[in-house]
Amino acid sequence: MTIYEIKKRTKKTAPHFFSKESMKFFGQTMNSFAVKKQKDGRYLIVAPSGDNWETKHLTVRYFNPDNNELERE
Repeated sequence: MTIYEIKKRTKKTAPHFFSKESMKFFGQTMNSFAVKKQKDGRYLIVAPSGDNWETKHLTVRYFNPDNNELERE
């Protein structure tokens, strides 16, 4: 599964997560995200954020394909 498919599937459950405004604020692009399937069937998505901030952070979510929701853990 790609980050683009996750974006499409979370349009209703997390409409602002991949919005241009949100991603610009966090200094991210779609290509910033890495996707890795987990043993439990979810997908780990990770991207660095804060290019313009003093401290760098990571955005970490789990995409649940059963309900198309992004979960924190």
